[in-house]
Amino acid sequence: MGRRVVKEGLARGVLAQPWRSVVVHAADLLKLPTRAQAALLAVGRPAVLSGATSLYLHGISAADDTAVHLTVPYSRRVKSRQGLVVHRAEFQPSDVLELDGLPVFSLDRALADQLCDGDKRTAFAALEEALHNLAPEQRGILHTNVRDRIIDRHDRRGIHRAQMLLALATGEAESPAESVLRLIVVEAGLPVPVAQYEIGTVDGRKLYVLDLAWPELRIALEYDGYAAHEGRQDYDAERDARMAARGWITIRATAADLRDPRRLLAELRGAFERRTA
Repeated sequence: MGRRVVKEGLARGVLAQPWRSVVVHAADLLKLPTRAQAALLAVGRPAVLSGATSLYLHGISAADDTAVHLTVPYSRRVKSRQGLVVHRAEFQPSDVLELDGLPVFSLDRALADQLCDGDKRTAFAALEEALHNLAPEQRGILHTNVRDRIIDRHDRRGIHRAQMLLALATGEAESPAESVLRLIVVEAGLPVPVAQYEIGTVDGRKLYVLDLAWPELRIALEYDGYAAHEGRQDYDAERDARMAARGWITIRATAADLRDPRRLLAELRGAFERRTA
């Protein structure tokens, strides 16, 4: 294009320069694959997209991070910069695969790394989503592969946390928010709830499916996502009343409770105290 055309494009906002020496079409800057390719150009090879970036390119929506994460060998001296997070670790060619022309860590390697040193909630939700996307008979294979990756890590930091999160994951959650809600409850010291618990009629028909439940105490925890529950307040209230007639306590959580769970946990503990008194 030539220096003059590039400078004019940058001045008019047609082009953008996310990092030094890399220019992209400004209209494509919000697309993760474009930013990922730009990051690889800025850092140079060898490098592989990793962490949340790798997981998102694998189709894991829970790993939505505006920054691009990539990993380089310990021998390279590359610094992180705004919007670009550089990790250092050793990896083999067998750890890397190509998605849409981009080098990314395999799903089990990316999950293991995220469980050990990524954001805890994002890592757990990503693992749950990855398991949920598989057929039930295939979940055990991914679970085993991630476990082996964690055990074989040279960097031992975060391994105990990763093993705890892996043991808690079932793949039953219907959304990342439900996964985060389950993690919040368990970390607060409450018993591990059953995910997607079915309530049936006397003749065996499925009546309701509860997000989280403690069946022996008949306590249910439902997540009210905005999109799924918009305009459904009357239906939810009627459902809660029918569940109450069956002896269930239903507690509802929203996105605000994920940010600050104190109200939710107080209500849950109150329900447990009533049922265990």
